[in-house]
Formats: sequence, structure tokens, C-alpha cells
Amino acid sequence: MSEFSEPRAWLRRRSGASAGRSYPLEGERVRIGRDPAGEIVIDGEEAAVVSGRHAVIERSGGAWRIRDPGSTNGTFVDGRRVAEAELTHGAQIRLGAGGPEFEFLVGELVPPRLERTVVAAPPPEAEGDLLAAAVERARRARTAGRHGQTTVIMREMLAKALRRSARKFHAVIAVLAAALVAVSTYSYWRIRELKQEKTAIDRHIQEIEERLASGDLSAGEAEALLKQLNDYQAQARRLEESLFYRLGASSEEGFIEREIRALLKEFGAEQYSVPPEFVEQVRLFIERYQTTDRAHVERLMGVGRQKLALIRRVFEEEKLPPDLAYMVMVESAFIAQSESPKGAAGLWQFTPATARAYGMRVNAKVDERLDVEKATRAAGRYVRELILDFGAGSSVMLALAAYNLGPGKVRQAVRRVEDPIRQRDFWYLYRVRALPLETRQYVPKIVAAVIIGRNLERFGFRTES
Repeated sequence: MSEFSEPRAWLRRRSGASAGRSYPLEGERVRIGRDPAGEIVIDGEEAAVVSGRHAVIERSGGAWRIRDPGSTNGTFVDGRRVAEAELTHGAQIRLGAGGPEFEFLVGELVPPRLERTVVAAPPPEAEGDLLAAAVERARRARTAGRHGQTTVIMREMLAKALRRSARKFHAVIAVLAAALVAVSTYSYWRIRELKQEKTAIDRHIQEIEERLASGDLSAGEAEALLKQLNDYQAQARRLEESLFYRLGASSEEGFIEREIRALLKEFGAEQYSVPPEFVEQVRLFIERYQTTDRAHVERLMGVGRQKLALIRRVFEEEKLPPDLAYMVMVESAFIAQSESPKGAAGLWQFTPATARAYGMRVNAKVDERLDVEKATRAAGRYVRELILDFGAGSSVMLALAAYNLGPGKVRQAVRRVEDPIRQRDFWYLYRVRALPLETRQYVPKIVAAVIIGRNLERFGFRTES
């Protein structure tokens, strides 16, 4: 057994671009999710349905168990959603509906020193494989900014092929090497050109966003700027779809920007350019939840944990995004007996009139707004009706605005916009300041609460193991 380690457990990726990769399960606990601090980190397109800390695999004695610490989209073992389950050899694990899939393996012999991500050794390469591998290495080097590596990679490929191939193939390999140089050179200049073009477009978009954020514009000036903004965003999207741009693309966005985009995509409100003012508001509220409003988050992790689980379950039954449960952190700070000076009460801060409209009793003897489950079921129906009422691509965002402002006042705001398409575009209303300041701050505050809730450890909050 000198060449191999003792039998061990590991995961093999079964889906996505990383299919075939193997991950050893080392230590007593392995965390899986989008959080870079985990042992197995999920990124790429499949990460959209994966939580920051989605699942934990733990070893106890000779057995392995998987546990879901409260992910948004659930953990599935052999097609069944589980909170916790024992893993046996060959078990199929999926993170979220349609998310990344793994196979759990036990007892197979693997090399003793594996990195966190292990790729099975490929068979000896043929000349065509050498060229493909060299092109891939050159692309990765360009993506990382090491443009001078192309010639070195080509030289290494050529030398390796010459060592392995018979003399009659030398001419063919030389032609392939020359082709690689030509393709790499063209790709480098084309990618550079497209990046410069996108940088210029992004600069124009930023300038327009800053002018719109100033608020010192006439209606005509705002309309003209918004038309320019739409045109630039359309150009940027077409450019991003270019093959050469995708080959050389690398994201420069920070963690919070990526989280905002992921959440907006789930809400159907995705934008190429999210207004900088909106992003800054999210940042400010995240900072507040870490400092002055820290008690709200700590209450969530303590006495509010069971309430949060109930709210998520009810929202899932209503086919709503379960992370909208974090609205109550904004509404009532997870205090069931909370009451506002205006008479709104309970976790969801229903007024007496709205509560009665959704079937709750509110009188001198009984106030069902303070009943967590009844109020949550009423809130689920209310939010669902708001989303259906406002329709269009950004309906969830408009529904959030309506929950804060009231649907009647949101309708008044949208009807001041003559264009019937833009009437229901949250981002248009946000940019032209058709919504009042309180509501313009309420929506990013909810986004901040969701991001905090999804990434508690990252933002300095201790969670239960």
C-alpha cells in the first residue's frame, strides 16, 4: 500500500463544465457552496442555485452524513430533498433543483496526496490532443493577463510532439504549431480590441448613471439619457455574446455586486447596469446590519430561527422566492409583537385594514397579526398578489416597493409615466425617481438583508455547526 492511501471517501462531479473532477473528503467536515472559505467551492453558471454554505458532509465513526444547514434551494440525495441523510457508496447528490450533481464514492483507491480539486489523469495525448491542450493553456494564460506565455506554450507543445512522434509527422506538427501561433496572435489582438470597446461602453454607462443619479434633470433630459443608456446596454450585451470576448473575459466585480446580480436574476429583474446608487445603498445597509442593526441579525440566528424556517416553508408553498422571508428583518426585526406608531403590527407589520382584507381577525379581543403562522400565510398571499398585479420583468421589485408604499401609491407613480412598457419597469422608475425616497431605500435594504442571510459567516456572524 505504499503507492496508494487507505480506502477513503470522495465526491465525483457529474454535471457542468467540471464533470469528472474528484474531490477528496478530508477531515471530519467538508463544507460545500459558493463561499470561498468552504472546502468545495461551486462557481460558474450552476452556482446561481447554490447557497453560500449549501451543504456539509461530516464523518462520524465509519459513516458519512450530509446535512443541509438551511440552503435556499435544498439538497437532494438520490432525488429526495433532505435536511440530513446518511451517505452510502454511489449516492447521487444534487445542490438545488437543476444544480450541480455529485456521486459519493467510498473504498476506491486514490493517490495519497490530492489537492482540493482532483482531475483524473488523462490518457497519453495524440497530436490533435496536444494542440487542443496548448490552445486551452494559451486561453487561460491570456485570461490571467499572462499574454507573453503563448509562445512558450507553443514551444513546449512542439517539443513534446517532436519527442513522441515519428519523423514523418514532423512537418504536420510544424504546420500545426504555426497555425497555433497565428490563431493565438489574432485572438490576442481581437480580445484586446473587444475589451477596449467594452471599457469605453462601460465608461459611457457610468457617466449616464451619474447624471441620472444627480436628479437635476428635466423630464426630456432624463428620457434622452435613458434612451442612450438602453442603447449602450444593448451594445454591451451583444459584445459579451461574442466568442472572442467570452474567451478572454474575466470578471472584475466584487462579491456584493455578484450577489446583487445573482439575486436580481432569481427575481427576474436582471440588468446589465445596476444603478451605482442602488449598489451603494445595499453596501450601506449591509454595513448597518454588521454594526448598528447587528441585533436584528443575531435575533434571526437565535429566537428567530424557527420563525424564519416557517416563513420560508410558507413562501415555497406559495411558489415565491423563499429568501423573501428576510423581508421581516426589515419590517419588524423578527419581533412578533412589534407595533409601529401608525398602527401596523406583527412580524409583517399589517395595518388593521389590510389584515382584515386577508382574513385575519383584528378587534379588541383578538389580533391575529401577532400570530406568526397566520400573519405569514396572509403575507405570502399578499406578496403573491402584488407580483401578479404588477407583472412585467421586474415585478418582484415593484411588489417589494408596493409592500412598503402601498399598491395604490405605486400605481399612482407608474401612471405618471406615459410609456405603458416603462410604467412597470422598476429600474426606470428608480432612475427617474418616480418612487419616494423611503421606498427607494426599502428595496435595497431587503436585498442587503438577503445577502447577509445567505452569507452569515462571511459577514462576521457565527452560525450553528
